[in-house]
Amino acid sequence: MDRTTHLVPLDAIAEDALTRDRTHLDPDALAELKHSILATGLRMPIELFPLPDPETTPEATPETAPRYGLISGFRRLAAFRALAADGLPAFTTIPAFLRTPATTAEAMTAMVEENAIRADISPWERALIAVRATEAGLFETTEAAVDALYPRFSGDKRKRLRAVAHLAEDLYGSLTAPETLSERQLLRLAAAASRGYTDLMQHALLHSSEKQPEAQWRLLLPILAECEDPQIPDPRPEAGRRDRPRRLYEFPIHAIRIRRERTNDGWCLHFTGQDARGALIDDVFDEIERRFSPG
Repeated sequence: MDRTTHLVPLDAIAEDALTRDRTHLDPDALAELKHSILATGLRMPIELFPLPDPETTPEATPETAPRYGLISGFRRLAAFRALAADGLPAFTTIPAFLRTPATTAEAMTAMVEENAIRADISPWERALIAVRATEAGLFETTEAAVDALYPRFSGDKRKRLRAVAHLAEDLYGSLTAPETLSERQLLRLAAAASRGYTDLMQHALLHSSEKQPEAQWRLLLPILAECEDPQIPDPRPEAGRRDRPRRLYEFPIHAIRIRRERTNDGWCLHFTGQDARGALIDDVFDEIERRFSPG
């Protein structure tokens, strides 16, 4: 790598040229970084790599398209952009090292290794980058992506990360702020997904009005308790048998969804959907009464 520091215009840098492992910027931390840069300057230049020449289009011409992709320094670049937006012309360029990786996968590995040192990337974000790299065709499987992107992790740590990566494949978009979950929480969800509870978790999240991370976690706790109870059968049906016990049933024609949930002292049935009205619940009570009434 060229250790010469280059002053690169901000508009020449594409921070999204690589799929990034950081999905959340804490506003307070960003404000602290801005104040630090104003007080003492940028202590470590960002790292860039040259982008291929863009195809000439009305939206992207060789004169206006970014010339460099970002490898490391996402928060530092964001702080410089914020300072430039505050009207400080000294921050319209940023010190940078230039790298020349042979492949996009190599550039992504360099980005992940640099961020791994900083330890402020959540387990979900670490796993998600492996999923996205696989989806982009850079690696054949998620497992291969984890192994290539995190070669310095121990075998056990990569195993846990692969489990979280498969969870990210299953629940991406269902959780409001998965980057706030601890590794232990994510591994509990991953274990439930591997045992066949993915549809139940997706349904509970999708059809709930609770969107705050803490409330979503509380919503999932009964499902996890059921999954972790050794006396409750595995929800995955055996070949040739109906799914028993039933945990989720949908009637698309009637716009009704029923989800069974474990409670501390029994079970609860959740009825949701356009046709889940009081008359339906009355019918359910009538059927229960008919079944259990003497005679």
